[in-house]
Amino acid sequence: MSRAGCISYGMVTPLGETAEAVFSSILEGRTMLCRHDGTFGCKEPFVASLLDREKYREPGYNLFETVSIEAARKAIEAAGIRPDSGRVGFVLSSIKGNIEAIGSEDVTLAHSAVRIARAFNNPNPPLVVSNACISGLAAIVQARRMILHGDYDHIVVIGTEIQSRFIVSGFQSLKALSMAPCRPFDAGRDGLNLGESSAAMIIGHEGGWEIVDGAVRNDANHISGPSRTGEGSFNALRYVLRKADVSELAFVNVHGTATLYNDEMESFALERAGLQNVPVNALKGYFGHTMGAAGILESALSMMACDRGVILPTKGFGQLGVTHPINVNATLAKTSGTSFIKLLSGFGGVNGAVLFRKGGLE
Repeated sequence: MSRAGCISYGMVTPLGETAEAVFSSILEGRTMLCRHDGTFGCKEPFVASLLDREKYREPGYNLFETVSIEAARKAIEAAGIRPDSGRVGFVLSSIKGNIEAIGSEDVTLAHSAVRIARAFNNPNPPLVVSNACISGLAAIVQARRMILHGDYDHIVVIGTEIQSRFIVSGFQSLKALSMAPCRPFDAGRDGLNLGESSAAMIIGHEGGWEIVDGAVRNDANHISGPSRTGEGSFNALRYVLRKADVSELAFVNVHGTATLYNDEMESFALERAGLQNVPVNALKGYFGHTMGAAGILESALSMMACDRGVILPTKGFGQLGVTHPINVNATLAKTSGTSFIKLLSGFGGVNGAVLFRKGGLE
């Protein structure tokens, strides 16, 4: 088989515990972003979207593992596959994993990945993808490659991020957090909000959405600042556009963190790629920046939107605040497009793009 597709997905977020619940919350314009004072022992307040920690307690597993297992279980049940099969692989995407427990237990992502896979009696060694904020998208790209190579019949791709004092303090030290709900691409944007979520996707030779192609590009611009010309993002876009019909693109779902530099960079990359007229949307105004979960969560929600013939609004956006004119979608809109591009960027100059196309695979 020369193609790979998404068969199903599952998610656990503050907006809802099922894909349908999350999507309905977005259609209603809901957000779980709110101010937190003293949370995680942080001295400064911050705005974030956090899970109810009392709700997710599973004996023998920490919070990170519990929500990862739950999201994977939903996706596995929807796909109807046997997770204990030797022909099923597991891929875990995260940036910091269970780092809040550092010093008291093994917090390596490899350790958590094994525990999550073994929860489903899977016999194979799981793969970990941890590549800054593009981790989820990079995990999809890698899973696609393994399916096309014939390594597995199905792969369970899981992306999870749990926030902690370590993560929040790090972003605060960079002055990257907004004390209000984020406003992607808006003239008044002043930073991002963090979020917690777990999302899973089953990838195989079949599925209602083909993963046409994907690219990871690193422009090595700076440890935390993106290229001012969008070099890596543009190169990733240019690669996947080889197999795209721009007239069929419903939208480009971008990173859209609402920091001054990220949104400006993405607008430059989109214009360079000739996509300035294609609708653009960003979803972080609903559940914040979910880091290692973002690529999987936002791709799944974009598939759901295309399936319903709509483009989800960019919550928080009002007036264009980037120098390169792009078509940011502010309200719910209709579309007849049958494909979309998911775009992400991250620290260290990493960038990723994946082209998804609607249409069942036999």
